Amino acid sequence: MIKVFRADMSYLDDIAPLFDAYRQFYNEEADLPGAKAYLQARLERNEAIVFLATPDGGSPAGFTLLYPTFCSVAAQQVLVLYDLFVDPAMRRQGIATNLLETAAAYADELKVAWLKLETEATNQPAQSLYEKLGWKRDTEFFTYYLKPSL
Repeated sequence: MIKVFRADMSYLDDIAPLFDAYRQFYNEEADLPGAKAYLQARLERNEAIVFLATPDGGSPAGFTLLYPTFCSVAAQQVLVLYDLFVDPAMRRQGIATNLLETAAAYADELKVAWLKLETEATNQPAQSLYEKLGWKRDTEFFTYYLKPSL
């Protein structure tokens, strides 16, 4: 049985190692203190919603992080599912599915216009899961980035 729940500051020490591993998955250097400080700031300022998954009442094995934002065209709130990570040793047990379903239920509860996510073009396993759960690939819009010079 997988328990998924909204995590608050009291779970910071449980989330931080998973968040740091997630960042390393995307080729960032390990930085547990930095990962913890980032999460602490988001939670203290109510800038993010974190759901944590614990299989069989054990140690946390995965998380998802949602950022609330808005769509001016729809004139409604939307949620960006920015991070989803499951400990590699715990994959293929339904944890990611449970996290995604919890995020979708939370979005329904808030009555947001939509839930959005992005993933690397090469992340086929994640894309397969998203599509299996009803997520639709955007074919209408392109995403552009500009890195400001500071």
